Amino acid sequence: MRLLSVIAIAGLIWLVGLFAFAHRVRELTPADDPARADAIVALTGPSSERVNTAIRLLEQGKGERVLISGVNREVRRQELRELTPGSSRLFNCCVDLGFEAEDTVGNAQEIAAWTRAKGYRSLIVVTSDYHMPRSLVEIRGQLPGVKLTPYAISTPSLDNVRWWRAAVTARRMTLEYMKYLAVLGREGVRRITRDQPTAVTPSTDTSPDEKAAP
Repeated sequence: MRLLSVIAIAGLIWLVGLFAFAHRVRELTPADDPARADAIVALTGPSSERVNTAIRLLEQGKGERVLISGVNREVRRQELRELTPGSSRLFNCCVDLGFEAEDTVGNAQEIAAWTRAKGYRSLIVVTSDYHMPRSLVEIRGQLPGVKLTPYAISTPSLDNVRWWRAAVTARRMTLEYMKYLAVLGREGVRRITRDQPTAVTPSTDTSPDEKAAP
């Protein structure tokens, strides 16, 4: 009986967390006009809207460069440039493409390497609304101390207000919530491990006087 009570309480906590997560996703859009940052990063996804939005922010002077992370290796620079008509000059001078990332973990690593190489201390992060919470945790784990400003793009098919009423949207939100929890857990363990003091092993070296003694 006690075990069933524990399971029921855990299930209730999980469900409340899911709806809190969905509420947070809903509040991310429409995104506020962001303050200027050093640079802008866009995590590629199922549509070109993330790239278009990042380039538009660049045009508005919200950052000095853009990194498009997770570009398919088969996609040519010209193809991406054609997605943003009227921005050829900016695209040619101020847009970098990252081809290494294959998932969100890879995005964070790719973004971190680029950010450190450029010496940036603040970023505007562009990705879809449901993907933003997990992306921020992943990037913060790789770039502690760098200021991250989210700029989320609404997902029309998600219907953030009544997402639980359709199997497709409920599945997407639940899956993203589970991934988010897994990342939070992993980063929490990493932080605890990193903050633990390192044990000092007593030195077995003899002092200079001891070495000189007959």
